[in-house]
Amino acid sequence: MKTYPKHLHTVFFCMLCLLLSPLLLLAQNKKQKVFIMEIKSEIDPRTNRYTELAFNEATAMEADHVLLVLDTFGGALNDADEIRTRILEYPKPVYVFINKDAASAGALISLACDSIYMAPGANIGAATVVGADGQAAPGKYQSYMRSIMRSTAEANGRNPRMAEAMVEPSVDSTLSAGQVLSLTTSEAIKYGFCEGVANTEQEVLAKLNLADAEIIRYQLSTTDKVISFFLNPFLSGILLLIIIGGLYFELQTPGIGFPLAAAVVAGILYLVPYYLNGLAENWEILLFGVGIILILLEIFVIPGFGVPGIGGIVMVLVSLVLIMVNNQNFDFTFVPSEQLMKSLISVVIGMVGAAVFIALSWNRLVGSKAMQRLVLNTTFQSNEGYRSANFAEQLIGKTGIAHTRMMPNGRVMIDDILYDAQARDGFIEKGEPVQVIDQSTFSLRVKKVG
Repeated sequence: MKTYPKHLHTVFFCMLCLLLSPLLLLAQNKKQKVFIMEIKSEIDPRTNRYTELAFNEATAMEADHVLLVLDTFGGALNDADEIRTRILEYPKPVYVFINKDAASAGALISLACDSIYMAPGANIGAATVVGADGQAAPGKYQSYMRSIMRSTAEANGRNPRMAEAMVEPSVDSTLSAGQVLSLTTSEAIKYGFCEGVANTEQEVLAKLNLADAEIIRYQLSTTDKVISFFLNPFLSGILLLIIIGGLYFELQTPGIGFPLAAAVVAGILYLVPYYLNGLAENWEILLFGVGIILILLEIFVIPGFGVPGIGGIVMVLVSLVLIMVNNQNFDFTFVPSEQLMKSLISVVIGMVGAAVFIALSWNRLVGSKAMQRLVLNTTFQSNEGYRSANFAEQLIGKTGIAHTRMMPNGRVMIDDILYDAQARDGFIEKGEPVQVIDQSTFSLRVKKVG
């Protein structure tokens, strides 16, 4: 068995170090990646989805650190709780730079971060849960908020009693003197709720020894920009106009199909962005779908226009209103009354706009070449056996047959003469016997006999 002198082992070890040293040096010199995202609006389903997309992007970009730039007065508790959980469970360090305000839900999100930095004059706290009327929500909501504020503070080594005092007044006068706790930048540093003061994001990175790090700023993708574009209130109003106007035109001229198709497409463009942003619940979309189905049944299956059609229209309009507000299974406790009113006004404006559009465009639309190819444009001459009811003799009480299917309008044959007529009961099949019960200027009103 061969043996090697001990000094050869030393030589091999030195050669191995020489070979690996460039790799080790490269690893040491590799720039850290900092992923920067911003929340500068109300905490709601849109913010919730934004953070989800941002953290997914940070993971895909293999970021080493995440910096959240925050300036918010709060928002929906359920969405804030989901964002909080997302931050706590993220495997890489997450820091927050409070650029002026982190109130209510914003305070909860801040406590979930590994380090908190605040701008001069910034504030954190005032996390009392309030309802739609601006008053404090019932005790069960406050109790839940206190518990998650405590657990979040504990998770990052912060004082849980002070976090709890941000929800309801503390009996400890050294904290907030009987008031809901809200801390300034200097107070937050004093009580260990803030790691330092900074004027800019760059100063925050410098304090974290990341001044030379590679910066990645999160930008919404093209798809998400399109979604945000369709969430624009003005565009939503136009889509509502198309939905309502399309349904009206289809009800007035059943069977054409184009107005209904336009309404359905507009409905999809209206619903999908709200659904992806968490505003449209499954049951709200189901309500919209059921309403469309009832309208279709009214147009193509059920004779006349009655409960199904009216019910379908009501369901569609109600769903359009509810989709715009962040209610929880018809619970409007945390939906501000002004937000509900804005949603209702948007739908009403859409209805009024549709009515104005219909009034201004109806004659032009009916007279267009495209519409003439879709609608009946045949004239009926008297020498061909056709008569208008205003030229007929007294016909009340006379009987005849339905010359066409009546839904409820159509034509009847009486004494070998055709008349325009309307069915009293809304639906009469072709060939069924009818009797004249009334006569207007341009048509007869008939009922089915037998």
